[in-house]
Amino acid sequence: MQTLDTFDWISIGIYFAILLGIAVWVIQKKQSNTEDYFLAGRNVGWFVVGASIFASNIGSEHVVGLAGAGAGNKLPMLIYEIQAWVVLILGWVFLPFYARSGVFTMPEFLEKRFDARSRWVLSIFSIIAYVLTKISVTIYAGGIVVSALLGIDFWTGALSTVILTGIYTVLGGMRAVVYTETLQAIILVLGAAALTFIGLDKVGGWGSMVDTVGPEYFNMWRPATDPDFPWPSLLITSTIVGIWYWCTDQYIVQRALTARNIKEGRRGTIFGALLKLLPVFLFLIPGIIALTLKMRGELHWDSPDQAFPVLMSNLLPSGLRGLVAAGLLAALMSSLASVFNSCSTLFTVDIYKKLRPNTPEKKLVRTGQIATVVIVIIGIIWIPIMANISGVLYEYLQSVQSYIAPPITAVFLLGIFYKRINATGAFVTLITGLIVGAIRIVLEIMKDSLDPDGYLYVLGGSNFLSFGAWFFLFCIILIVVVSHLTAAPPEEKTDNLTFQTISEEEKKNNKNSYNWKDIVVSVIILIIVAAVMIFFSGE
Repeated sequence: MQTLDTFDWISIGIYFAILLGIAVWVIQKKQSNTEDYFLAGRNVGWFVVGASIFASNIGSEHVVGLAGAGAGNKLPMLIYEIQAWVVLILGWVFLPFYARSGVFTMPEFLEKRFDARSRWVLSIFSIIAYVLTKISVTIYAGGIVVSALLGIDFWTGALSTVILTGIYTVLGGMRAVVYTETLQAIILVLGAAALTFIGLDKVGGWGSMVDTVGPEYFNMWRPATDPDFPWPSLLITSTIVGIWYWCTDQYIVQRALTARNIKEGRRGTIFGALLKLLPVFLFLIPGIIALTLKMRGELHWDSPDQAFPVLMSNLLPSGLRGLVAAGLLAALMSSLASVFNSCSTLFTVDIYKKLRPNTPEKKLVRTGQIATVVIVIIGIIWIPIMANISGVLYEYLQSVQSYIAPPITAVFLLGIFYKRINATGAFVTLITGLIVGAIRIVLEIMKDSLDPDGYLYVLGGSNFLSFGAWFFLFCIILIVVVSHLTAAPPEEKTDNLTFQTISEEEKKNNKNSYNWKDIVVSVIILIIVAAVMIFFSGE
């Protein structure tokens, strides 16, 4: 690892100066009510919405983990990165329902469609899940990146980025988050693109890299009998996780809800989908480049998760190395800012305001700021626990999400596609699903001490992708059966909230919110996704 020099520090200094300028500009704007603080006054344009969606998704754990997957023979994980088509589902299918209902949060939408029980379950569960997955993994990966790049120890790197991000998130709210994320998305894309081009040049081009690692390395589609990544389970479970993450998770959807209208929101998701095509080329390919150089004896790293930082510090020239370092810091900070803001929104709108409905707007904003501070502190407490996690980071994250996603995806999907689904069906499915998911995580941790022939070992030791697919089917059957065994939902719970109950006026409004350009760009994105899937088939 080469340390950063004067020109690198100048690049990082310029980045932080611009970031500080944006943060100060935003903080000076009014944050007088919850719509201002949590949804940036619902007045954001499509470019900022799309860039914010992309920057929220691409955290440092993503950069480190996806490059690690490329370097560690886990190419099937690529399927999670070509889900631009699922981002389109958010804009074309889900967003009109969310926008029509005027909600701030996803749990709030569940209360409008079902009842308060589902809202409570999803609110509390989402906050816990954010701490266990997003906050902890992002801080851990960020600590690795910052300590490797800046030559400081893990704790100093992790603490400084968490505290710095926490300050502007608390003071500036959602507007600070989306505008700083736009800058961070631009820097991250430019920096990683430079690394990919320089890296490919260093290994002698694409053909030379394929010759070194072998063409079969580029096959993301393993046989259905593969113990790690059977392709049917991979395709099904990645789609279930994708719909949960991109279409129903507060962390992402909150960005689309900041748009000034459905048209801008949908265009933002289309732009976000276009940007979502980039990680394959910006992060996965550098991981394979790092592996190629290691196989040739020109580069050394111990763990696949170190591939990206080591490649960056050794290949890039002075100044540019600082820009990519700033990009990685940007990725870390944008993800942390997003999750801090989403957690405080969920706590304030879905828990505090529900318990104290007459609280003045200014006090709710203050509560949101205090909640963010508390979540920052919890994140810091989690750092030593996360420091003990081993294995490829990205795979850890996807496996946990495969147990969280099925019940939530089932409830949201059937909730808008099938008007007969009722509140009891949704509640039972969420509770049962979350209990089953928790049992699976516990059994997976304990599986070495279980009887290999026992039922518990099968439940805890089966492939996480296959488990996710069967678990989703179980949730679908459960919600349909329970809903049909209980009373049909009243009309006010389905009006304009399911496809079968949209009024003619709303259909007309929705049709006026897009034109042929939106359709053409969406189709182009679908074609690119299909092309990437075919290209990475090892042919």
